[in-house]
Amino acid sequence: MFKKIALLGVIVAAIFSFFYFDLNSYLTLQGMKDSLDTFQSQIAQNPVLSIGVFFAIYVAVTALSLPGAAILTLAAGALFGLVQGLVIVSFASSVGATLAFLVSRFILRDTVRNKFKEKLKKIDEGVEKQGAFYLFTLRLVPVFPFFLINLLMGLTSLKTWTFYWVSQVGMLAGTAVYVNAGTQLAQIDSLSGIVSPGLIFSFVLLGIFPWIAKAIVAVVNRRRVYKGYSKPKKFDRNLVVIGAGAGGLVTSYIAAAVKAKVTLVEAGEMGGDCLNYGCVPSKAIIKTAKVANQMRHADSYGLEPVTPAMSFKRVMARVHEVIAAIAPNDSVERYTSLGVDVVKGYAKIIDPWTVEIKKNDGGTQTLTTKNIVVATGAAPFIPELPGIEQSGYVTSDTLWTKFAELEDAPKRLIVLGGGPIGCELAQAFSRLGSDVTQVERAPRLMGREDADVAEYAESVLRESGVNVLTSHDALRFEQQNGEKVLVVAKEGVESTIAYDEVIVAVGRKARLHGFGLEDLGIQFDRTIETDEYLQTLMPNIFAAGDVVGPYQFTHVAAHQAWYAAVNALFGTFKKFKVDYRVIPWTTFIDPEVARVGINERDAAEQDIDVEVTRYEFAELDRAVAESARKGFIKVLTPPGKDKILGVTIVSEHAGDLLAEFVIAMKHDLGLNKILGTIHAYPTWAEGAKYAAGNWKRANAPEKLLSYVEKFHTWRRR
Repeated sequence: MFKKIALLGVIVAAIFSFFYFDLNSYLTLQGMKDSLDTFQSQIAQNPVLSIGVFFAIYVAVTALSLPGAAILTLAAGALFGLVQGLVIVSFASSVGATLAFLVSRFILRDTVRNKFKEKLKKIDEGVEKQGAFYLFTLRLVPVFPFFLINLLMGLTSLKTWTFYWVSQVGMLAGTAVYVNAGTQLAQIDSLSGIVSPGLIFSFVLLGIFPWIAKAIVAVVNRRRVYKGYSKPKKFDRNLVVIGAGAGGLVTSYIAAAVKAKVTLVEAGEMGGDCLNYGCVPSKAIIKTAKVANQMRHADSYGLEPVTPAMSFKRVMARVHEVIAAIAPNDSVERYTSLGVDVVKGYAKIIDPWTVEIKKNDGGTQTLTTKNIVVATGAAPFIPELPGIEQSGYVTSDTLWTKFAELEDAPKRLIVLGGGPIGCELAQAFSRLGSDVTQVERAPRLMGREDADVAEYAESVLRESGVNVLTSHDALRFEQQNGEKVLVVAKEGVESTIAYDEVIVAVGRKARLHGFGLEDLGIQFDRTIETDEYLQTLMPNIFAAGDVVGPYQFTHVAAHQAWYAAVNALFGTFKKFKVDYRVIPWTTFIDPEVARVGINERDAAEQDIDVEVTRYEFAELDRAVAESARKGFIKVLTPPGKDKILGVTIVSEHAGDLLAEFVIAMKHDLGLNKILGTIHAYPTWAEGAKYAAGNWKRANAPEKLLSYVEKFHTWRRR
């Protein structure tokens, strides 16, 4: 801090001296003309020293952002000629600009970053990708004040060397114009005569040139990417979508809605994983398990607790009935009626515009298409553990079929994995009568959540009867004494867990193979590589949903689908970058855990200073009335400000309650707006208002209130 203050003092003193001693009078057009003969005489007597002094003066004026750089540039032409003057000014202006850049970075950046951290983060991301390009464009157009560019760029993460050389090259054209004009200084009456409208227009065209060059490069790259492929003269389809999960369904729906000719290809069940194996069946069984738990604890509601008489086969039948009830929304018939050509089969991309479909009925169909969207989803990840193939394991995809054949819930069940899916299934099956052991290698469950949230989740799972084993590594599956066991280790000490069934829920991986992506050179590792428009290496091939990430949620897949469809069909005119700013998610344990934005863990990792406001549901009238007082709302804001950076809710209906905060964050509405909104009484939604009230009380203007108190005291006299 002392160094910053000292440097700022030196700069202020230099600027004060500049104006106090009227040095600015030399940096006017008339002042330069009047002194021209004197300066030329001094240069003739000692040219090297004169060049050094002029260079130093130019650097100082530029570094201090003083007025007069344009006059000095003219003077360089008048005093040293075109070539020598251009060299001097080119280097002096770049050095001075870089010093101003560094001063701005040293004195201002930390303060500005602390105040506008999120905004600067987004700017930095853009600068990291194309900072040199944008700086070069700005330098080419002298309409933009150079000193302002220097100061603003100092606030970003642009590298110093990049700033210097781009400035050196970018300012060369404008410098040459001014130095050349300076060779005729006696004939110049005003600066406006130099920078005429025609010249400004020429500079603008020069500034546009990099964009034109960028477009040309894009065309060249496009030709290079498509080299060796023959583009059809006409196409059978505007769009072919591979995969009928959330991403593929929404993409094809949008395409049909705007009257594009679209084919949707799906080899398995319509609706993808969410309908058939994930969200829908898991929420159906979670509800049944919750009701069973409420029956066992009916005394909480003034009733006699009972042990539910349960047919596990009937429970699983209900799960499939729920799937069947929702399935028509995603059916072939419905999408055909919407105008989508649905083909059941396996799709393979033959070339950028050709898709071959091996139909489930045995036939083959080949389609040419203007664009392709890959929405093939993800599948459970299976760890490479010895004996796992002989273990009889199921996943969140396969358990619904296998368990539907069981008369009773699995007696001894292992759930491998402590993420959201593992936690949901562990609690549900424990409540349905299974002896559940959950194994997680990390020190705690739900590792993406804050420690207090993870501890809370673990406590409610234990209350539901789950034997939670954190910090346990699964080593191998074995047969011992005629029964199946999982060998685990904690701190190097091995132990065994006997089981009847095991659910593997350690994550999901994108479905990437078998669709022709490798043959086209489309890059992928864990997911398909795309740009911010969801375009792959091939600009006409897009990806959406779990296969591209970064979030493997059904609602994110549907969100991406809009961008994939619109960019594919209308990207020639306008493309849209995917907006990931406000992504909510919910873990459907009981009580639920819902989150949007950052949490305390994220804030610490990203070095974001936050204020944490909590509201306990134990204080909410509706929660008291329903004997559901567990849980809380945690809101993160910048210190002293009501802008919402993130929210975590742990409670009944947390996923639904989160929506108010999602809307507020999406549309930049702060806690004051939520506090000023009428919420019906008594509802769970009031929790949001009370959380906002807690923030307001914590940030009350105490000094102002002390004056108000004195005012009221005076009024009582």
